[in-house]
Amino acid sequence: MLSNRVLSVLSHPGSLCFPSNAPYRDGFDQAGGRVRQEPTGHVVWYRADGRRLFATDPDGHPLHECEWGVDAQGRPVLARARFRLDWGQWVGLEPSGLVNATTLNLAARPGWQRIRPDDLRGMASQALGVPLEEVRFFYQDSDLAIDAKGLATIRHRKDAFYVLDDGTFNRARFMACMGAMHWDRIDFLPVVELFQSLLPGTGSAALELIRALYDDQNRDEPQPLPLRYRGIPTYPSEAAFRLFGAFFTPTAPGGQAPFPIFMDVPRSHEVLWLPKPDPPRRHFDPSHDLCVTIANQMVLKATIATDSTGLSYGRVPANGRVLEVADRTLILRDGQQRIDIPLPESFGPVRETGEEERTRIERYLANAAGWRSLFVPGPPTVAVGEAFSAVLLYPDDDREIDEPASQPFVADHLEDLRSDPTVAPHLAGAKTCLIVNFDAAVAACLDLNRSREYLVLYTRAAYAQKQAQALWTRLEQGNLTGQAHRIKFAVMRADILDTGSVRHDLVYDWIPFGLHEDENKLNAAVAWAAGAMQAGGLCFMVGPPAVRSLLKNHRLHLVKADPVEQLPTFRMHRTILPRAKLRGGLTLYYARKI
Repeated sequence: MLSNRVLSVLSHPGSLCFPSNAPYRDGFDQAGGRVRQEPTGHVVWYRADGRRLFATDPDGHPLHECEWGVDAQGRPVLARARFRLDWGQWVGLEPSGLVNATTLNLAARPGWQRIRPDDLRGMASQALGVPLEEVRFFYQDSDLAIDAKGLATIRHRKDAFYVLDDGTFNRARFMACMGAMHWDRIDFLPVVELFQSLLPGTGSAALELIRALYDDQNRDEPQPLPLRYRGIPTYPSEAAFRLFGAFFTPTAPGGQAPFPIFMDVPRSHEVLWLPKPDPPRRHFDPSHDLCVTIANQMVLKATIATDSTGLSYGRVPANGRVLEVADRTLILRDGQQRIDIPLPESFGPVRETGEEERTRIERYLANAAGWRSLFVPGPPTVAVGEAFSAVLLYPDDDREIDEPASQPFVADHLEDLRSDPTVAPHLAGAKTCLIVNFDAAVAACLDLNRSREYLVLYTRAAYAQKQAQALWTRLEQGNLTGQAHRIKFAVMRADILDTGSVRHDLVYDWIPFGLHEDENKLNAAVAWAAGAMQAGGLCFMVGPPAVRSLLKNHRLHLVKADPVEQLPTFRMHRTILPRAKLRGGLTLYYARKI
């Protein structure tokens, strides 16, 4: 029996924000709506036509809302959706919200008038190096058009994710995209692009929505529809396998192990995914700013919305933290810190942490210094909102990409250069490395395969914290935490390097955008970097075109200069967002100290 408090949730401010859903908010029964309660106590509201409208946890805390429209043939289609993350932020989803168009002039081809949409699909198949079947799957006839003059237009539709600053689409900011789903009949698992821009928890909350709609569509079917991982192309990863595996069970041909097949790009689609009987379910407890994810009576994850680390707690120890359950109490451990929270009865039955697992946790916590140990003299103070939202967002139009979001194009390119035979020998002998102002891409600048001392100077605390956490995860996964003492993060100060400071063999220096237009400040920045280097040392410096003429003034010999917009990493980004634009003249300089 649903409580009146849960039944009245539609009338709460912010529960339903889509205008077309207003009739259900103002008179649910009169509009023909119906309610379904899941075995876990979660509640789903449906429209008169049976389409999912809204869902909550057992206590009426919102999970997601859907807006439906009709296509040109009058068939119902998902117009927009929004879902709530563990820490309270709302994310929006717009089917076909990102459309990239490519034009081809076919007029010079003999007989172009006879070219049909399937011929264009064949061209796309050859150009992209993917099977024709995949092109047919993603490109509808409406996406392919040839006008009377032989100009062909090919549209590539993608579903877009948005950060909803006020919980609605009124202040939506583009975040990422994925292959255009068939929302009226979910029949594949999508490739997410710009996945590193996703706010924490977006992937699992999006899969929660996908699984919910999938269940609605398969509830009356004799057998659920098997799903495959599909995209142009696919990008299989261990993280994607784990995410899909939380909601669906993978099977491979002939009873083979599914993971190796999934990770093999040409064979990823061979793995079939069928629904798990008890997928993850989220529960909110506002009295403790808490969200808990439970599956099969096991607490998998816990997030406190006021946690200034921006991290969740999981059953598997990571980043110096872990969760346990004892006597129906959730125990959150972060190093020596401990938080005990009683679990509400509405969360349902939960299994306690076993003795063997508890022993492993104690052993881990006794030896885990954690990401905070990377900071000297200690970690920065970060506002809660910034801690969770310190991800890099890219405009989906031709607005200039901001400074932090520009940094990975350079850092990822420098990471690739480690295997370049013309650069690798110069890097191999470096024993000390200084990384300056690469706050949003520090982790890519560190080569953990080398025995090297690193000093990281940062100015943006939230990004530095996020990078330190990512770095610590890499150290843990590679059993390399013994190297942590060689890595130090410190706040950038004008006096951080004086004449008595250590000089470095290798320097990664990002000159802030704010200095680019001031010749005196720019010259001082180049002089500062030069002063931090050993004779014979190598510097990778990012700045405006004016840097080129300043290098020789400070005994820096220019080896090479690459416009950042021409780097392979940025060109790859433009395949996703073709109108992407960097700050004009931004250049990567390779220089050696004379």
